Amino acid sequence: MDATLKCQGKFSINWTYLNAIASGVSAIDLGGLALRNQHDAREFVREYGFDIDNPHARQVIARAHGEALDFICSTFLTPDQAALIPKEVSMPQDPLDLLVFASLHGNEQVELRRMWSCSVLKVMHGIFYIDNNLKLRYFNIIREQVFASLDEVIREEEGHHYLSDGEICLPLLHYDRKNNKSRGSILLKLLQKAAYLAADIFDHLGVRLIFNTRFECLLALRTLQRAHVISVTNVDSQRTRNTLLDMEAAKEIFSKYRCMLEAANGYPAELLEKMDAELMAISAPQTRADNPHSGAGFNSIQVTVRKMIHVPSDDPKAMGPDYDIGFFFEYEIQLMDKASHGRTLEGPASHDAYKKRQVETARLRVLGRELIRYIEAQPAIRAA
Repeated sequence: MDATLKCQGKFSINWTYLNAIASGVSAIDLGGLALRNQHDAREFVREYGFDIDNPHARQVIARAHGEALDFICSTFLTPDQAALIPKEVSMPQDPLDLLVFASLHGNEQVELRRMWSCSVLKVMHGIFYIDNNLKLRYFNIIREQVFASLDEVIREEEGHHYLSDGEICLPLLHYDRKNNKSRGSILLKLLQKAAYLAADIFDHLGVRLIFNTRFECLLALRTLQRAHVISVTNVDSQRTRNTLLDMEAAKEIFSKYRCMLEAANGYPAELLEKMDAELMAISAPQTRADNPHSGAGFNSIQVTVRKMIHVPSDDPKAMGPDYDIGFFFEYEIQLMDKASHGRTLEGPASHDAYKKRQVETARLRVLGRELIRYIEAQPAIRAA
């Protein structure tokens, strides 16, 4: 083999594509691929993880293509807008065609075909991440073990829920339990996240605990810590957000009323409300919010907890941790007071408004500005 720089064609560099690889740009933010022909597309698919000559692999790709189209049409487009998708993209003769289409530049029709192909491929990429995430394959086992720990401290009696570590017992106004994030919700969240990894979705499972006052949220945090449901070793510090409590101000108020709390007979609801009023008067705003889609006025303590999950071996004779499949799974505990929870029911802090902002972000990243401008410029669309 002799060293050489001679090429069969023009010696060129795709600066946009190589810069994306070198700089860590997400695949969802690319406007095209850099595949020259079907041979390149075949090699791309092989390195991606599919043997295109295997009929089963083709079926998997075809299902993902159909699901991606359905998701785009139902989430980002009206029926009239969905009709603009070229037939070559919606019903390609070969799945490799989409990869080639996403790489070609030319006249208006070629450019539109490239943009639509890119949009579909981006969503397919997210679908493949979901389908090949091992943690989601063991989801039923994960859910059982996560909620087994939470059920030890969250009890129900006569239709009311309580949080208890076996000593103090806090009454809950509401207890919301997220048993599973829907497939569509997972995909939407992937498409609006820069990281674009299914492993980075931390709220597949979780609970929201609503108390009357912010001070009870602080006491709930203490209760969860004393019950060892959360600790400094199993909390993801990068994913924990506190937009509810000024901890220094809470410490000051707690110190002032500690003796009265200890001497109280029964549950001191009125005292806790008084403490809350004084807390609000001296608290600094808690504005740390890493989620750009959280609306103004959304206040909570959100703790992402790592739970070690054990998947039993298929071998009934195998026992003990050496024979387990073990991994950490992260789920979310959210603490809110009554007033903060009320703001989530309407306005910019509501869940509906939050989802709308997610859809807008994902739509822009999947379709791109140029394709959105084209869609909105069509006369039939304006009249719809």
